[in-house]
Amino acid sequence: MQDPDITSAPLRVLVADDNPVVRAGLTALLTGREDITVVAEAADGRAAVEEARRHRPDVVLLDVQMPGVDGISALPYLVDIAPVMMLTYSRESATVEEALRRGANGYLVHGEFTAPQLVDAVKDIKQGRPHFTATAADALLTQLRRAANSQQHTEYGAPPPNSPEPLSQVQPIVGQSSGRGGFQLSAREAEIMDLIASGMTNPQIAATCFISEKTVKNHINRIFAKLHSTTRAQATAKWLGVT
Repeated sequence: MQDPDITSAPLRVLVADDNPVVRAGLTALLTGREDITVVAEAADGRAAVEEARRHRPDVVLLDVQMPGVDGISALPYLVDIAPVMMLTYSRESATVEEALRRGANGYLVHGEFTAPQLVDAVKDIKQGRPHFTATAADALLTQLRRAANSQQHTEYGAPPPNSPEPLSQVQPIVGQSSGRGGFQLSAREAEIMDLIASGMTNPQIAATCFISEKTVKNHINRIFAKLHSTTRAQATAKWLGVT
């Protein structure tokens, strides 16, 4: 039999959004209830992970576009702590698909839901029931259709000339192509190589990936060995295929 105090305890929510007005509005809306309370706020993905580890919330509401570490990059770390629902203005199909691929339990686009619907979504996410607003649902439907097409093509032969690209070949927003150029980098090495190619320094890579600078250096040493390079410029040129 469950302890009644545990049963009646309010859901503990973390709100992560770089817009202070949005954060304040969400906090006021949710904390004004007896069954939900906001235990922490964050203005970027890195702070969201830190606050989630500190407060162990029941649900995380996460924006997509934030400075520094964005919501999509923070997702794999957050979903290990609590169910995550994207709550954002970003409505691009690729963004929705990537959020789902990285473990988001729901996706709500601002302007497509009411306050009561948000409250219901928070409660349902905790119980494992996903929520999607219309735009996100359309993207999810597209994803399912692509997956179905991919399976059919595997079973029955090559796809027709103008068929959609199989979902398994769709590149993530933060490009991670471990087999690019035949270099056979691990998923983490490919992620770090993409960040090197984007011009990030070791401290910036460490912050983005939530690892130490020493770990970054160790990864870079292995990357350079696989790419037969001695400098970041050489590695980047080979990685991007411009040599």
